[in-house]
Amino acid sequence: MDEGAGLVNGRERFFELDDGVRGTLEAWGKAGPALVCVHGMTSSRKGWTRLAGRLSGERRVFAYDQRGHGDLADVTGPMTLEQSVRDLEAAVRATGVPVDLLLGHSWGGAVVLPGGPRTGARAVVALDPVIRVRPGTFAADYVEDLRDLMALDRDARIPRIRQMYAKDDPLDREAKVHAMERMSLSALERLGQENGVDEGRWDLRPLLARYPLPLLVLLSGEDSVVDPADRTWLEGLGGYVRIRTIGGAGHNLHRSHLDRVVEEIRAFEKEVGKNPG
Repeated sequence: MDEGAGLVNGRERFFELDDGVRGTLEAWGKAGPALVCVHGMTSSRKGWTRLAGRLSGERRVFAYDQRGHGDLADVTGPMTLEQSVRDLEAAVRATGVPVDLLLGHSWGGAVVLPGGPRTGARAVVALDPVIRVRPGTFAADYVEDLRDLMALDRDARIPRIRQMYAKDDPLDREAKVHAMERMSLSALERLGQENGVDEGRWDLRPLLARYPLPLLVLLSGEDSVVDPADRTWLEGLGGYVRIRTIGGAGHNLHRSHLDRVVEEIRAFEKEVGKNPG
């Protein structure tokens, strides 16, 4: 049986973001080091349920919804990366405990990279993070494929979402419903516009080149958002940065290859413990 099998809903409470928006913080586990998880586009805090089931016996796991998603579907801005990091800082404060590790996927991976040094985290794990967006690619990669779905009302949209993710684990499928049943394209469009993606302003390479914390970047072996040139650049960084690729995994590697992701996180933490940054 999986570790933590049967664990679905965590303990939920509200917390306030710096502009007065009320978010929801969900927590699993009652003791041990704290892990804060940040989801990507078209996901929500519920997308971490299975991972929390694996890790909550040894640590406390926290997750929250980013703007435009899940319980914050109606909050479509501001969508700057700076605002996203401030939201992460608010979530970390709301945990009430020192945070040992930040974990982010895709857009959330981009958020935890600058968020690590600002939250006092000991280490960071980024799953196939959006490190750089090439001008002219954002809408095609992240927006256009969702137009038909987002044009549906909620009653018609929910069965379509379940059909889209029919092959996924049931918990992951229902997490997608939670993430997208009320969301609009506005949040994603603003995410691109307010971060100047078409002007080439989404580029975290300067931050990574001098990253001050132990960092594990787990890359997808297939369908990665990190292009080959940036992957090669990452592999040459050295220092605090560790790069690992999960062969055969697509962009949503924490859903398709959860066992391997958990294994990599645990191995990274052991390495960091032996060789603190």
